[in-house]
Amino acid sequence: MLPEKRKLMVVGAAIAAAFAVTGCAPAGYNAADYGDSAEPASENVAATPGATADPAATDAPEADPDATAPPAAANAAPELSEEEATTELIGTKVARMGKVVTNDEGFVLYRFDKDGNKPAKSNCVGVCAQTWPPALTSDGKPGVKGVDSKLVGTVTRADGSKQLTLKGWPLYTYIGDKKPGKWSGQNVSGTWFVIQPDGAKNLTCLPKVSKPVAPPADDSAGDSDADSGDAGGTGSDYSY
Repeated sequence: MLPEKRKLMVVGAAIAAAFAVTGCAPAGYNAADYGDSAEPASENVAATPGATADPAATDAPEADPDATAPPAAANAAPELSEEEATTELIGTKVARMGKVVTNDEGFVLYRFDKDGNKPAKSNCVGVCAQTWPPALTSDGKPGVKGVDSKLVGTVTRADGSKQLTLKGWPLYTYIGDKKPGKWSGQNVSGTWFVIQPDGAKNLTCLPKVSKPVAPPADDSAGDSDADSGDAGGTGSDYSY
């Protein structure tokens, strides 16, 4: 009788685990609405299969050395409006994902595996930066809450603008996040991840790899591929 009871306990635990994974990344989820839950955040959920890196790892991934050319000396930093500048970095928690960093408007910030952090370097330019807007700064001194100010820095982009970094990693928002607190950019292209207040990737919840949303229709770069993507949230052909 006892072995049978143990068997039932094991089966019950397996079912509970399956529900936990489903609650993190339900099959057929709509990326545009993902992460919009009032459930308490979980801090200790194991990363689902498919995690590609140690969340504590900070070594710079291999990047194309020609992807971002140093700005010319004559390139002055563009003047930013209040709307364009990121004035705060806030360490907080959101449902299902747990620890995140948001900007002053409450939007979750991300890091990109193809960037570098030793030294800091942004390889997301052009059309990529239209889909993943960099967190720009005028003075490199945002207000911080729940984030160690010693981990905050800047990197100069090719156009002369300054982008905020966290432990060397350039910071971005995602145009697929339509409301504050959403994190539909998690694991996009297998290279974009929510960043934690310590600069590490947050792998608490790891949906299957998805494609980025298409850049805005009024693509100022005039990229001929801008019409080939799926603006609905997944399915664009961009590799960034």
